[in-house]
Amino acid sequence: MKNQYMSYQESLEFLHAMEKEYPDLIEVIKIGTTYEGRDIVLAKISKNVETADEKPALLYTGSIHAREWIGHELALKFISHVAENQNVDPVLEKALNESTLYMVPCLNPDGYEYSRKHFSFWRKNRRKNHDGTYGVDLNRNFSIGFVKQKDTSSNVYGGEEPFSEAETRAIKAFVDAHDNITIALDYHSQGNVFFPAHKFKHEAEMDGTDMNVIAANMNDEFVKITGRKYGIHRGKPPAHLISGSGREYYYSRGIMALVVEVGTKNIPDYMKSMSSSIHENIPALIRTFSEVINYSSYAPGRVEDFTIEDRTSNSVTLVWKYEKRDDIFFEIYRSTKDKDACNERTKVGIAGENRFVDTDLESSTNYHYTIRAVSKTSACKSPFAPVVKVRTKLDDDEFFKLIFATKESTGYVGQYTQEQNRSHFGLNSLFVGINKSKGICDAVASFDLSALPKDAIIKSARFYLYPMNRVGAKIEKFGQWDLSLLQHGSFAEITDFNDIENAQSKGHIGQAIKSRQLTQGIWNFWDFSQLECQLLQEEIENKQAVFRIDGPKYLPDGEDSQMMQFDIGYGQFGGGIHYRPMLDIKYTVENKKLGLPVQMFSTISQAGVEEHVLQSGFDADGDKVYGYLDFDLSQLPEHNKNMIIQCALKIRNKNTFKKKTDIRFYVELVELGEAGTYEDIKNREKIEYIGYEAAESDLNTKEYQYFNFDTLSRQVLDEMHQEGRTLKLVIKPTSALGAKNRITKWHEDVELVVKYIEKRRTPVAAVENVKISKENRMIRLSWDKVEDEALSGYYVVRNSFHPPKHFMDGVKLYGGKDTWTYDNFASFDTEKYYAVFSYDDVPNFSQPALVRYDPLEKY
Repeated sequence: MKNQYMSYQESLEFLHAMEKEYPDLIEVIKIGTTYEGRDIVLAKISKNVETADEKPALLYTGSIHAREWIGHELALKFISHVAENQNVDPVLEKALNESTLYMVPCLNPDGYEYSRKHFSFWRKNRRKNHDGTYGVDLNRNFSIGFVKQKDTSSNVYGGEEPFSEAETRAIKAFVDAHDNITIALDYHSQGNVFFPAHKFKHEAEMDGTDMNVIAANMNDEFVKITGRKYGIHRGKPPAHLISGSGREYYYSRGIMALVVEVGTKNIPDYMKSMSSSIHENIPALIRTFSEVINYSSYAPGRVEDFTIEDRTSNSVTLVWKYEKRDDIFFEIYRSTKDKDACNERTKVGIAGENRFVDTDLESSTNYHYTIRAVSKTSACKSPFAPVVKVRTKLDDDEFFKLIFATKESTGYVGQYTQEQNRSHFGLNSLFVGINKSKGICDAVASFDLSALPKDAIIKSARFYLYPMNRVGAKIEKFGQWDLSLLQHGSFAEITDFNDIENAQSKGHIGQAIKSRQLTQGIWNFWDFSQLECQLLQEEIENKQAVFRIDGPKYLPDGEDSQMMQFDIGYGQFGGGIHYRPMLDIKYTVENKKLGLPVQMFSTISQAGVEEHVLQSGFDADGDKVYGYLDFDLSQLPEHNKNMIIQCALKIRNKNTFKKKTDIRFYVELVELGEAGTYEDIKNREKIEYIGYEAAESDLNTKEYQYFNFDTLSRQVLDEMHQEGRTLKLVIKPTSALGAKNRITKWHEDVELVVKYIEKRRTPVAAVENVKISKENRMIRLSWDKVEDEALSGYYVVRNSFHPPKHFMDGVKLYGGKDTWTYDNFASFDTEKYYAVFSYDDVPNFSQPALVRYDPLEKY
């Protein structure tokens, strides 16, 4: 296997041979010398390579860790691909003309050769330390966040001081001398995950979206080639982030910097796994290379104050700030998924003005938006605006609940850890799969459904689970992770492995997650089918739903782990409230039906108005005869606490005709005062037809005719009800061929059939007097209690870029009935905005109560 990977000396020979064969494209330079005397080399690659340093550039570094051979091997294969396809691939050709690649295939030559020839799991370089041990972890030897450690034998020993090592000094000197670098990719193994750079703060950065998009767009290329998807993960709260890495140093220089962890093993089977990792990464690298210029001085400026102006159940209106320029337009991207790509697949619109309305959306659905400016003259694109998350409003008949897993009944059970299984609940992580030490592990997530009404009809549901670490899932294309809804009463003890493993399932939920689709840092979810929604609905009577997440049940010979780790949100190492397992349920309830009798009816014709008779058609002269009727809407239930979801005029005819004609009957809404004379009816301005027409032939075959109100008619009815007005309708006949002596008589038992549900329309009062203070090295928020029986609780979000416009417009910090909360991971030296919302049981959310945190103020 090792012979399939190129040695360091072979790679040097390859690079110099490529330089000789492609002198206008490739230049190989030495940037340093290792402790064992090996050259550290960098390949400059660009069209007209002598001008390479004048162009925006991508920095590629590989194999800074000795045992992570993918970085070295991929670099060499990529350089070969670029040379052979420089005039074939138009995207690559354009990028080579306007940008430069700086490729360092191996930043740790000594360690790499030691790993190849002696100890394959060796990680560090080969410097001799002061106490006789060997090696410094080069990716802990950079200056940003450097932490000095005493244990020189540790795999993560970072050296005596920052840049104490020849290798890190070499790359630092090069980066410091080349401010044209805009993107840096540092290739490692393993984990199939991107790690965007951070500033040791657990808050969003302005360019965080850019780094996520770079990774997500590469993911789209992976999916095309292998179906594989990598995670995108900044890491846990600041105390647990790695220190002294190259990624953070590059980022401190203004470079979009990401670590790319490839594969599921440090040194995978070359033909089976390594080759596919190379195949998927080559187009992904080209995609990222094409973005280099968009982070340079040639690119337009970033869009500012990108936010939500309005939202309905099926639309979102976005607004932003940007100077008025004829040479600029905007691309808008939308997805329903976390950390999704921004490319042609997700681009939903182009705008010339600073406003965009996205329509035809699903109700009560989370959407993620971002935007970039594009120059019409250069085709350069700006960096992305921070992602805006919005949830569309509910349809009239809908409610929703976001239900978090209960702490005490959520955890995992291990086959070989029966004595410890009780301690696995309500704490830190869910381990799912199998390994040698724990055996088979199943996760259990329990949800309290008592907040759902007994007559709830679940329309859609989604189960969310946050994947924290997939390093333990070491085998490619092996196993899948399933979600099952457990049968109530089929297990006795939730913390007993045998009980949970053998519990009866009501059915698998959604689509299983295959091993190649496992990610970390990107929310996993299982969507319920209609049948699965019914299964969940059945559990409302039990007031609890218990789910099992399980993975592979055995290991192939020679393997030790296929284990996935998910966050539970609780405990010292949990990520907090916004990482907890969650059920997102959209539902309706059984409707109530009310029949309003007609209040007054008459027939209006050329001859005059005939009260208490309801007829329509054509008289002896062929003139139209109209039926008029009105309804007293005060009989409808209270407007503010009920929602009309369906309405129809129910009517039946007294007489029929044997001879067929083309006569049809329409029902129209009419304004107050219009129903006075024949001329009023004939010459009025039409408001709207009610539903579809009824043909005269229908009168022979159907006992009743139903004129169903369409959406607009129902809205008009709703407004009339709210304003205390009378509903007035006209039955109008039509005929394309003309008709005479054709009068249809209608029964007097006309009825307005209204279906409605009890649903509060307006939110409770907004929160007042939001205050900020500092306690226990955290930001504390408090507010006055809202006195309203309809209050269900408060919802608190933080947004680092603009005042939150609604409850999903930021990071959730709290949801509950207390009038205070803490922002556990807030940075004291960063400006930010907080919003507190009150909400009822629909839920309707109030207007936000906003407060700005100013790092210069004393709290």
